[in-house]
Amino acid sequence: MEDTIAAISTPFGEGGIGIIRISGEKSLPIISNIFSPVRKDPIKNRMMTYGHICDKEGRIIDEVLTVYMKKPGTYTAEDVVEINCHGGIVPIQRILSLVLSNGARLAEPGEFTKRAFLNGRLDLTQAEAVMDLISAKADKTFDAALNQLEGMLSDKIKEARKELMDVLVDLTVNIDYPDEDIEEVTYQNLISRLESVHRKTEELLKSVDTGRILKDGLRITIIGKPNVGKSSLMNGLLRESRAIVTDIPGTTRDTIEENINIKGIPILLTDTAGIRDTEDTVEAMGIQRSKDSFNKSDLVIMVMDSSRSIEEEDREILKLLEPSKAIILLNKIDLKSQITIDDIKEIKDNIRILPVSMKDLSFIDKVEEVIVNMVYSGKVSQKDSIVITNVRHKNLLENTEKSLADAIRISKIYEPLEIIEIDVNSAYLSLGEILGEETGDDILNEVFSRFCLGK
Repeated sequence: MEDTIAAISTPFGEGGIGIIRISGEKSLPIISNIFSPVRKDPIKNRMMTYGHICDKEGRIIDEVLTVYMKKPGTYTAEDVVEINCHGGIVPIQRILSLVLSNGARLAEPGEFTKRAFLNGRLDLTQAEAVMDLISAKADKTFDAALNQLEGMLSDKIKEARKELMDVLVDLTVNIDYPDEDIEEVTYQNLISRLESVHRKTEELLKSVDTGRILKDGLRITIIGKPNVGKSSLMNGLLRESRAIVTDIPGTTRDTIEENINIKGIPILLTDTAGIRDTEDTVEAMGIQRSKDSFNKSDLVIMVMDSSRSIEEEDREILKLLEPSKAIILLNKIDLKSQITIDDIKEIKDNIRILPVSMKDLSFIDKVEEVIVNMVYSGKVSQKDSIVITNVRHKNLLENTEKSLADAIRISKIYEPLEIIEIDVNSAYLSLGEILGEETGDDILNEVFSRFCLGK
């Protein structure tokens, strides 16, 4: 990392301000060569200075504000310069070209954050959280990423890893120096210590489903027969008239998808064509797409018309529902009812049923409450809670959990300490990979290649 890197840190295109970031030993010499302060004062550490970027002939490229930040208290823990220029494509590109011609090279995607990691400014979980912050599409996603960036996950992993290190030290001493005057490791004590770390690992893994939803979004499919109120539900959740609502069955002939945000949770909402037997080719294709969407969803909301008796199409849909991932809205309760909750439970028991009238949009609050409860498994969402949103973390935690379970199992049958040490060490290394302390260059390159330029 002896070279100096530079890149544009703001989105490509027109804007009020564009930022070029430089990091490395040559940062100060480069900016000194190309920047002319209006007051002719020398560039000072952490002070914004007004002036012009000029080429080697002295021609003004742009009017800018620039700041120099001395290491190690910077994002990369290296000397850093940021040039704030006008946000047009031409001035940004001209200034970047000038920076590169004065000794910097173009940064690779994520290279600034990679340097922050390699210089000990961030661990790997915090580095990954930077990209999650940038790509967050909802408040809860942002909160989870911010917690990770602030080190909440790292602290938990380091705490568990410290406990395993203490176990490994005791095991090694007892294995290598059995005749010395040292405290003997008892199997009961060993099991108790391993179970403590195992519980912490399991607790983190419990948040994986919630984490996946917060990061990728909850896929909700609205399904049911034609003309039962599916489009009205879609419009209610969107707070706008996105789907056409009529009394004519089969109005919705294709799936309609919208991204929404419910209490900080990203949602991919799909309204489907009503499921029924039909000779209409176009409608039949829409119905098939409805079934495909049904199979891919995290949550199914089935809408039924309480003023119509249960028909064969209702029975077919009900049999497909998984109670833990479904809600039934029994609509039109303001009309004379032909269906009771007990009628539905005879076909599908243990499923959540909400009697509603979509003439009154107050029912939307109840639906949203059920959705939020499902995401958090009935637990109260807290801003400072740790949620596992990264597949890499999930896989390594699963490896840790398995190694610990194996170590506990063989400890209970009094296997030799040398055998137990293998599984404990495996768990220790897996936790280290999460932090980036036991991670090879190929994994690091894969992680940082997903970043955008300039970050």
